This record gives sequence, structure tokens and C-alpha cells, in this order.
Amino acid sequence: MATAYGPDTRDHQRSGAGFGDRPPVKHVFPAALRAPLEGRTWREFGYLLLSLPISTVLFSLSIALTSLSAGMLITFLGIPILAGTLAMCRGFGALERARARGLLGLDVADPAPARGKTGGLMPWVGAVLKSGVSWRHLLYALLHFPWAVFAFVVSLTFWSCGWATFTYPLWQWIFPATIGAGGIQLYGDDHRRIYLDAPFELAATSVCGLVVVLITPWIIRGLTSVDRLMVAGLLGPSRLATRVSELESDRGVVVDTAAADLRRIERDLHDGAQARLVALAMDLGLAKEKLTDDPEAAARMVDEAHGEVKVALQ
Repeated sequence: MATAYGPDTRDHQRSGAGFGDRPPVKHVFPAALRAPLEGRTWREFGYLLLSLPISTVLFSLSIALTSLSAGMLITFLGIPILAGTLAMCRGFGALERARARGLLGLDVADPAPARGKTGGLMPWVGAVLKSGVSWRHLLYALLHFPWAVFAFVVSLTFWSCGWATFTYPLWQWIFPATIGAGGIQLYGDDHRRIYLDAPFELAATSVCGLVVVLITPWIIRGLTSVDRLMVAGLLGPSRLATRVSELESDRGVVVDTAAADLRRIERDLHDGAQARLVALAMDLGLAKEKLTDDPEAAARMVDEAHGEVKVALQ
């Protein structure tokens, strides 16, 4: 397969899929054919392209500052330099979470900030050094750089070569017009040169490029799945902190439910039982007045009051 060079196409268009509770859209073409043009593919490809410069800066600063702090641990300055390095990694972690949220659709909660029990520099330094979240951010800085290099090279190579060979019949005229060659050279020596210039060769090259274009989105999704695991596992809150947050949320739900039940019972007592007891007291008062004049009516009223007592108890 001849090596072809194509433009680095970037289009960060956003797709409506996955945003809001929208009904599923019926597509004419299958997902395999739509994938190269979907917004998700371009966002994930953009994520992989941005990972290399960001990871390079983060890796370089982390290695340099960590080495500096290790060399100066013999003095007091090494400890605050190491704490500052971890704080810098946490700052980059916030950037990476925002980038994953915007381009990968991965929503990772922010970990709890490192704060000392009292104000001041040294309590903050101690809190940062004791925080496992800070060390996980440093580990991310060291591990993500080689992966970012690999993902950048693989995704860009497949993406550019795929589109370049797919559109080769459209720009093949550049070779004879500029360098006098028939097209992409497959083989050449002092006696013979083979170019991709025949109609069948142009069509075959385009078909091969189309195959690469169609499989590249799935390669990109496989690469970004590793990034999702790294961001969620190293840059998010710890499992213990997540569990504590869930328990606190559940406790709040239980407290709110109990308070709502108490308000409902109070409302039922006020609107139901209390009103019936007031009516019962009035009926008994009338029955008492008629006890001497009309005993039969008083008995009926006492019987009705007895029924009201049962309803109130219920």
C-alpha cells in the first residue's frame, strides 16, 4: 500500500445525540456508514489530537518538578515544591475532566479539595501530601503521556491516510501537473517505475481508502475508551469518598421522606381527626341538652357521636 499524505481535517461539530431526552432518530444508513461523519467521531478525534500537547506539558512539568523536589528533600524546600507539583497536577486534572466532559461525554465528579485543619501554608502542604487523590493525579500525568503519543500517532495516521486514499481520484492530477509523475509511486528503480495512475488503480485505491475510513471511527472509539478509564479511575474521587457521598445523599432522602410523612400526618390530624372531634363535642353537647326533654333524640345523637368516635380513631 503506497503511503499517502492528506490534510489534517478537523471539524468539532456537535451532534444532538445524547443531549436531552430525545426520541431515537431513525437513520437511513447503518451506523458503520454514518460513523465517519458523526459528531461523536470528530469530537473523539479532536480529544486524541489535543491529548498530545497537553500530556507533553503535564509530563514535562511533573518530571522536572518531582525531580527537583526529590533533589532538594535534604533541605526544607523540597517538601513545599513537591506539594506544589501535586497541586499543579490537580489543576491539570480539572482541565482533563472538563475536556472529557465536553468531548467524550464523560461526567466525572470533582474530588474533594485538599484543605488543612487550620489555615496557613504548612497545613495545606500536609493536606496535599496526605491526599491520595493528589498522588493519583501525578500517576495520571506519568501514565497518560506515552498513551497519548500512541493514540495520537495511530488515530492521525489512520484518519489522514484513510481520507487521502479515499479521495485520491480527486487530487491525483497534482502529480502529473507538478512533478511530472503519473501518481503515487508504488515501486521504482533505475529501470522501472510503477505509479497508481490507471482508472482501475485509482478505483482500487479509493475503495481501500474507504475501508480505512469506515474502520477508523471504531479504532478511535477503542482508543478513547482507554482515556475514559484513566480519567474516571485516576482523576475522580476515591471509591470511599463516592460511597460516603452516596450514603449522605441517601440519608438526606430518608430525612426528607420522614419529614414529608410527619407533615402529612399533621395535616391529616388537623383537617380530619380534629374536625371530627370538634363536631363530636358539639353533638354531645346538644345530646346533653335534649336528654331530659327528648330522650329518644338524645339517644340517636349519642349513637351518631359513637360512630364519629370510631371514624376519628380510624
